[in-house]
Amino acid sequence: MSFSYFYNILKLLTHCDLLYLLLTHCDLPQFRFCFRKHTIYISTPVPVLLRLRKKKMMRDYFLFVMCHTIMICVLVKSQNQTAGFINVACGLPSVESPYEDRWTNMTYTTDAKLVQGMPARRVDKAFQSNIRKQSLNLRFFPNGKRNCYKINVKQDTQYLIRATFFYGNYDGVNVIPTFELYLGPNIWAKVYANDTVKEVIHFTRTKSIQICLVDIGSGSPFINTLELRPLDPNAYRTTTGSLKKLVRFYLSNSTDTSSIRYPDDVYDRRWRNYFEEKLWLPITMGLSLDTNDNEYDPPEKVMQTAAIPIDANATLEVEWSAESPTTQIYVYLYFSELQILQANDTRTREFDVFLNGASFDEPISPVPLRSTTVFNDGPKLCTDGKCVLQLKKTSRSTLPPILSALEVYTVMDILQLETNDDDVNGIKDVQDTYDLRRITWQGDPCVPKQFLWEGLNCNQSDNSTPPTIISLDLSSSGLTGVPRKQFKV
Repeated sequence: MSFSYFYNILKLLTHCDLLYLLLTHCDLPQFRFCFRKHTIYISTPVPVLLRLRKKKMMRDYFLFVMCHTIMICVLVKSQNQTAGFINVACGLPSVESPYEDRWTNMTYTTDAKLVQGMPARRVDKAFQSNIRKQSLNLRFFPNGKRNCYKINVKQDTQYLIRATFFYGNYDGVNVIPTFELYLGPNIWAKVYANDTVKEVIHFTRTKSIQICLVDIGSGSPFINTLELRPLDPNAYRTTTGSLKKLVRFYLSNSTDTSSIRYPDDVYDRRWRNYFEEKLWLPITMGLSLDTNDNEYDPPEKVMQTAAIPIDANATLEVEWSAESPTTQIYVYLYFSELQILQANDTRTREFDVFLNGASFDEPISPVPLRSTTVFNDGPKLCTDGKCVLQLKKTSRSTLPPILSALEVYTVMDILQLETNDDDVNGIKDVQDTYDLRRITWQGDPCVPKQFLWEGLNCNQSDNSTPPTIISLDLSSSGLTGVPRKQFKV
């Protein structure tokens, strides 16, 4: 068998995160396969190995081991990748929960235990054939100003949080509602909910987060899915605030309109293709790329495509609009050299990056078949809300600039800290002990001020410190008897 045949097998194993494969000699009783976090032994009797003397038998046995190793590798990698993923199908009937999504093989569970007394519906039949199961149902909130989901998370962890809203004329009225979405006490977005996806990257400082839907008088808020994905702690770091997704695409002229996501993207980001046919030329590469040492871990499918300007001396330019001229943004650019040059080829590729005319980074020379992510360390502003990214080749470059993918996020300011943890735990104990089910008692007890829990008095004069609860009035709650010892002052 040729060397290239074995090389391709080993390359496939490497893609599965196999660090190395040690095939022992026939006088040893085991094969040992070493993974990043797992070591797997496959026992093999010595006599069996000794009998495999013919070349064909050796080849068949080798392929048998390879196939089983690949299967084990894929299984282990899949299990590791989804660790910590949270998938909530809102409004899903309890009898259908949990279920496995057939595209991603991820498990979704109902939100029935996360909300109480709020109705669920199914989108109109006219829309059901075009959407995934987790968006077929929804939970809507006709009562109360603010309704919240409390999600248990891992503390001090960077999460991608995604909320999906698909109206689908579930109520037969065919009037799309508008409402506000909060992350804890801070506004995340205004939702004009026809077919809307909102994403934010947020660092958790406690063991739970509150995702709240707020009625602003333009129809009942609703939600279809909530998804949380833990990220690499070194990725998407900011000096302040959380990051709301504005743009995420890869440069490809493919006619496939479906997005690239998990399992191709280990963080389940959704990538859509974008291409300027009149200005760009596509470049594609079928070989594997090295993305494992990049904490942003872009999907290989994303990095196997790129664009260059049709005119080799032209600037590669991408534009987008920000929410307002004062919106702070973070930009993440993904590069890889997809044109493999021969050893005696003297052509070079080097280019500068500019954002609205200002230098973005030092000159870039992409590494062949290896992904590189370039980003701004601090927030940037776009003139008049219009952002222009330019890639210009340097004077010593003979090849045009190249770009594979782009992400843009806007800063979500954390203007209000959450209420003191001890106070929140204390008021929750009171709520659970006396079974107080007030519709206003959702989300943060003290902030924002317009959603202050009924009967509470809080100290929130200083936005630099967490609010505290200073008094609680339960006189209108109809309670009788002697207060429990732990609640006596």
